[in-house]
Amino acid sequence: MTNASAFKRQQTIDDLQQKTYDLLVIGGGITGVGIALDAATRGLSVALVEMQDFAAGTSSRSTKLVHGGLRYLKQFQIKEVAELGKERAIVYENGPHVTTPVWMLLPFHKGGTFGKYSTNIGLRLYDFLAGVKRSERRFMLNKENTLKKEPLVKQQDLQGGGVYVEYRTDDARLTIEVAKSAIEHGATLINYTKAEKFLYNEKGVISGIQAKDLLNDELLTIKAAKTINAAGPWVDDVRSIEGKTAGKHLILSKGVHLVFDEAVFPLKQAVYFDTPDGRMVFAIPRNGKAYVGTTDTFYEGDPKNMDIEQADRDYIMKAIAYMFPNVKITEADIESGWAGVRPLIHEEGKGPSEISRHDEVWESDKGLITIAGGKLTGYRKMAESVLDKLQPFYKEQFGKTLTPCVTKKLKISGGEVGGSANLATFIAKRTAAGIAVGLTEKEAAHLAQHYGANVDQVFAFVQDAPKTIPAIIYAQLQYGMTNELVQHPNDFFIRRTGNMFFNIKEVIDHKDVVLQLMNEQLQWTDDLFTKFTADVDNEIERATTAK
Repeated sequence: MTNASAFKRQQTIDDLQQKTYDLLVIGGGITGVGIALDAATRGLSVALVEMQDFAAGTSSRSTKLVHGGLRYLKQFQIKEVAELGKERAIVYENGPHVTTPVWMLLPFHKGGTFGKYSTNIGLRLYDFLAGVKRSERRFMLNKENTLKKEPLVKQQDLQGGGVYVEYRTDDARLTIEVAKSAIEHGATLINYTKAEKFLYNEKGVISGIQAKDLLNDELLTIKAAKTINAAGPWVDDVRSIEGKTAGKHLILSKGVHLVFDEAVFPLKQAVYFDTPDGRMVFAIPRNGKAYVGTTDTFYEGDPKNMDIEQADRDYIMKAIAYMFPNVKITEADIESGWAGVRPLIHEEGKGPSEISRHDEVWESDKGLITIAGGKLTGYRKMAESVLDKLQPFYKEQFGKTLTPCVTKKLKISGGEVGGSANLATFIAKRTAAGIAVGLTEKEAAHLAQHYGANVDQVFAFVQDAPKTIPAIIYAQLQYGMTNELVQHPNDFFIRRTGNMFFNIKEVIDHKDVVLQLMNEQLQWTDDLFTKFTADVDNEIERATTAK
């Protein structure tokens, strides 16, 4: 099995240069790692490079929902609703520890986007198209029961509400669990490694890349029969390495979310609601917090350095005041937030909320396959489709017949908990095991949910924790470096734990000791230690400050 240990990075770099892979993937977001997993389970040798960390772009900065595609009904995209609804159920069953069904309230007011009949019909059609199981089908509420469901909803002109199921996820953890599954099936994945130049064979067709290890500036050569560009917001940058970006291109849509403590925003029910400008926004409770978003505006800057602007904050604060008028919060109550981009395929004359989220695949004349667009929910199906399209290439060039796709029923890393129906029982049993090694009940239950079937490996580190750091943080950090390719403290704070967004006080309180432990164990240079310290401080400022 290929290793997911940060301590064996040099071994991974050496492995990447020792053979010609069947497939090379550029990009370690959910699309890229999904392709790597599908390809590895079909019998291909696979390499993947990511210039930042896995899920560092769009895949850690979404609304954190595995959508069934309800919003597409308004655009009459019936096929998308049907496919996304079915894929949502697959994503949930294959990794129930990172995806949770939540009842979503859609209140309707006089003069609003939705009315009683349109909501009823729309949700009924949605249930049918998405194949929603009987226990999760929509139901309707009158005004009184809508307010019982969520007393904070605006009462003026309230007529009632519809309730349906969405699936809340930890987008970054979903991505890393898929990445770990790809590694478990033989793929070689590496982060902080940037594709800088293409290699070409005697026919002028792409045959690999020259890449740079951004942690030590080492150049490496990776050879592959086929290369896929799955770089998300950076697919046009990768295409430009060829020297051409003609034809289809991306347009980026910026989305911002803000986080509040439940003490100031005591939201008890997820709500999908109208805004004054006719858009729809989510307000979602999560582990003692409430987060609200998203904005939707065109963005032209560097997605790696995206800030929350004052206008973004103003928009969300006004949306909250509009739908939850009795929630008396100010900007001072904003605990944290995040900004991300959606990479959309440009459609002339359309605004960011109007552009389709569908995915497209195309190939350059030099053989670079690019996949762009798409939704988190559809990552598995997108990967299956791409590999199906590659089948003739491998058959013609190498006489290799790919085995059928198996990811529809393949549990991702941590997902072997006995199925979604057994998750609660699994968490209860592992919580008891966590308490036995010295964790509190709350800490043990959190880790069991967070890591699923891998949680015992996390528990194994608890009793080794020094007194300078809480045992739960130490255990997560050690597991992250040993089993989840944590190279940078922000990998840990943002994408492996989510604490930068949902428990930022813990980041501030313990960042110095985390930096010290990582420095000692990963043996950073003085320059890297200085850089990583500044990076953590910059992310804290970015999460808490509007520009």
